[in-house]
Amino acid sequence: MFADFLFRRLSLLLFMLFALTAFTFALNYMFPGDLLTNFSGELNANFSQTQILEQKYHIDDNLLIQYQAFLVRLFEGDWGLSLSSGQAVFGHVKQLFPATIELCVYALIMALCLGIPAGVIASAYHNKWPDKMISSLTLLGFSIPVFWLALLLIMIFCLSLGWFPMSGRIGLLYEIPPVTNFILLDIWLHDFPYGGQAFADALHHLTLPTVVLAMYPTTVLVRFTRDSMLTVLEQNYIKTARAKGLNRRQLILDHALRNALLPVIKQIGLQFSTLITLAMVTEVIFSWPGIGRWMIESIYQRDYPAIQGGLLAVSFFVIFANMLADVIHTLLDPIARNQAHGKV
Repeated sequence: MFADFLFRRLSLLLFMLFALTAFTFALNYMFPGDLLTNFSGELNANFSQTQILEQKYHIDDNLLIQYQAFLVRLFEGDWGLSLSSGQAVFGHVKQLFPATIELCVYALIMALCLGIPAGVIASAYHNKWPDKMISSLTLLGFSIPVFWLALLLIMIFCLSLGWFPMSGRIGLLYEIPPVTNFILLDIWLHDFPYGGQAFADALHHLTLPTVVLAMYPTTVLVRFTRDSMLTVLEQNYIKTARAKGLNRRQLILDHALRNALLPVIKQIGLQFSTLITLAMVTEVIFSWPGIGRWMIESIYQRDYPAIQGGLLAVSFFVIFANMLADVIHTLLDPIARNQAHGKV
C-alpha cells in the first residue's frame, strides 16, 4: 500500500520537475534580448565564440533538441554566466542558497517550538483567558507585515538599544573559510581558537532575521494546532477517557496530542514556500547574503540567467520539501494512504 503511494508521489515529483524545467527553458524565449545571451550569459562574444556557443546550445536545432541539451547542462551544473558578475550562476546558487536555507530552517524550528505549545495551551483552556490572550497575539502577529516588523525591530533593538547588529551573517573580525556555506556548521567544523566567540557572534546576527521570518509560520501553526486539538478533543474516545477520570494533562499528552499533530506535520511542509517568499524581503532588509536578496538584485539588474537559475533552485527546493512532508505525514498516518486513492 505504501509502495503504491510512494510510486504515485515519485511520479508526481517527476512531472513537477518536468514542468519546472520546461518553464525555465521557455524563459529564454520570453526574456527580451538576444536568445544566445539569455542561454549562456555571454556578452559581446566575437564571431568565433558565437559559432561555438550556437553549436553548444543547439540554436539552429528544434526546440526538443534544445530542451534535451538544456537538461544535460542542468545536471552538469552549467547554468550559464551571470550578466552582472560574469561568474557561473551555479556557483552563485551553491554559495548563497545555504544562507537562505539556514535562515528558513531556524525560523521553522522557532515556529515549531513556539507555535505548537501555544496552540496546545490555547485548546486546553478553550474560551478562557489563556486562549483569548494567545488568539489575540496570534491575530496581531498574523496582521503585521514582515517588512514593517523588520524595520520596527531594527529601530528598537539595533538603533535605540544597540543589542543586535543590523546586517550580515557574522562580524568582520571573523574570517570563516566556507566549506558548506552554512555559517554555524562551518564554524563548528573548523577548530579555531576563537570558535566560541565566532559562534556566539553568528547567533547574534541570526537572531533578529529569524524572529522576523518566524512570525508568520508561528501564527499559522498556533491557529492550526489549536483547531486540530479542539477537533480531536471532541472525539468519542477522548470523551470516554474523560469519563474514566483522566485529568486534562493526561488527556492531552497521552491521547489527543499524537493524533492532533498529524495534520500539523503536513502543514509544516507547506510553510517552506511561504518562508522562501518571506525570506526574500527579510534578506533585503537585513542585508542577509542569501539567494532571495541575490534574485531581487538580479531582477533590478535584468540579469536573466541569474533569475532563471535562482527560480529553478528555489522552486526545486519547495517542491522537494512539500513532497518530503507529504511522505512523512503518510508514514505516520496510514489512513492518509487510503484517502489518496479518492472516493467513488
